[in-house]
Amino acid sequence: MAGGLASSQQGGDASPAFLLRLILDVVSGNVGGSGNARVNGMFKRDCTDLVRRIALFTHLLEEIRDFGPSDFDHGDASSSSSSSASSSSWSADLAVALQAAKRLLSLAAAYNSNNSPDGAAKRISFQFQCVTWKLEKALGKIPYDQFQISEEVQEQVSLVRAQLRRATERYGSFNSRKFSNALSQPLEKECGSANHEISAKLDSISVNCGPQRNDAYQETKILERVKSSSTSSEVCQSNEIDSKVQENVAIKGTEEIKKPDPLVIPDDFLCPISLELMRDPVIVATGQTYERSYIQRWIDCGNLTCPKTQQKLENFTLTPNYVLRSLISQWCTKHNIEQPSGLTNGRLKKSDGSFRDVSGDMAAIQALVSKLSSRCLEERRAAVAEIRSLSKRSTDNRILIADAGAIPVLVNLLTTDDGSLQEHAVTSILNLSIYENNKSLIMLAGAIPSIVQVLRAGSMEARENAAATLFSLSLADENKIIIGASGAIPALVDLLQHGTVRGKKDAATALFNLCIYQGNKGRAVRAGIISALLKMLTDSRNCMVDEALTILSVLANNHDAKAAIVKASTIPVLIDLLRTGLPRNKENAAAILLSLCKRDPENLGCISRLGAAIPLTELTKSGTERAKRKATSLLEHLRKLQQH
Repeated sequence: MAGGLASSQQGGDASPAFLLRLILDVVSGNVGGSGNARVNGMFKRDCTDLVRRIALFTHLLEEIRDFGPSDFDHGDASSSSSSSASSSSWSADLAVALQAAKRLLSLAAAYNSNNSPDGAAKRISFQFQCVTWKLEKALGKIPYDQFQISEEVQEQVSLVRAQLRRATERYGSFNSRKFSNALSQPLEKECGSANHEISAKLDSISVNCGPQRNDAYQETKILERVKSSSTSSEVCQSNEIDSKVQENVAIKGTEEIKKPDPLVIPDDFLCPISLELMRDPVIVATGQTYERSYIQRWIDCGNLTCPKTQQKLENFTLTPNYVLRSLISQWCTKHNIEQPSGLTNGRLKKSDGSFRDVSGDMAAIQALVSKLSSRCLEERRAAVAEIRSLSKRSTDNRILIADAGAIPVLVNLLTTDDGSLQEHAVTSILNLSIYENNKSLIMLAGAIPSIVQVLRAGSMEARENAAATLFSLSLADENKIIIGASGAIPALVDLLQHGTVRGKKDAATALFNLCIYQGNKGRAVRAGIISALLKMLTDSRNCMVDEALTILSVLANNHDAKAAIVKASTIPVLIDLLRTGLPRNKENAAAILLSLCKRDPENLGCISRLGAAIPLTELTKSGTERAKRKATSLLEHLRKLQQH
């Protein structure tokens, strides 16, 4: 199947105005030129839900747009490079997800159970899962505080994400059982007339849904940035679309827009599942090639067959297709299309847009990687130490090391009995994880159980770096779930209690990030985190008070954590911090007390008896803005209690 791609496309970020236009393309029913309202049959409900949910993104993007072009800044020099990379890609990820939604809606509209290829229905259903998961991941990356998004819109987005997540899970269970008996013929029929009709319609999307102005058209360069995703996702419920959106759609539908001819991607370069240009093609047991992240997701959903041939997979080994990847790389270079890593035919793209020849570096790194599997222990030690050193120095090295296939080998070294090898390997993985695209490769290599093993039983330095690695990987929302379920949290709590100062700080950072996910809060409480945090709060050296309060502020809205915090007699300590703590400590203490006292008269009465009103009143006058809000709200609850 062919797909459209502007020849000028390269990696980049999309403006809110451009994203709004993409949303309008979907909402207006212009996908495929036939109108979404005409979708009937098996996928009518799926299409209707997807369009409605996407329409609800409008208010969020309007607020970001109105925040001002000069403030549309994705990076933060003070942030870690990993965090910056994550935040800088949200607009590109959202644009990719919206474009994927447009293609999918057209494909679903063209589906006819009577003359569509066998197996097409299952693949379309699986693509609905992929699109919802892409949308949720993109929404999760948006720096809401940075754009000063209103609480009302943030609540709406939160609902959207929750429903997208549930929709993805629903599709997952649906795909694992539906059509199980309907796929008996190979999908080679896809070259037939029905598929040509779908292909033509997909080409039409690329032509008919372009931006309205040439400057805006340049922003389509981001739409082929294919990023690995493995997240569960959610979507928003509301049947109303802003009248302003409908008005804009009506105006847009009357305009005649001239679009450039699309660039046709060769059929062999497209993943049969995602219908997107492959960046990391892998071969399955049947000999068919797929994009790694999509075939891995297919297998993880419980499918035991090859999506294209429907033959049973004898094993689930995914073998890199280096020949095809090289051909795709050459094609991308010829048509000026940037690949995610920026690595093309032995050249790396620099920040100024020029390219640097790294073929010599690649050869040296590949030689090092081959030595990681040497039978000679000293040779392995020397190679992994050098990999550690190189991975620390630059982003370019992190790209090249991962491209040389080092990550799976390093993961294998985590389970070695040699402490030096283990320590260098986990630190190398930590360094590699700083580059955003490497995170998914580390997760796909099955690194988490081995990292947790190092966290439990490695040397102190190895344990510290294992904790830091878990933090880095947990910056992706979907990884929080995987890491939390791996047994990492009890090991992190143990390091929090018994580690060095650096180890405690690494553990605290990782635990804070993991506990953002609601399901991990109960795990942390059961692992004894509350007593560990209370000890940190009462430590006379006061070196970890800020970290302890930050974690408690995340836990305090969880029922089990709330009960454990109160049972540990933490309230008097928090009130004392209101009086004597640093400004940030006072702020977090007030926030925690507010969470503990909401809808809980007993806790409210407790802080009243302990004299919290006086320091809270002082905080409303001299605290930070957030502290003033929390203190004012808490005082209002106290007044209501006294009135009753």
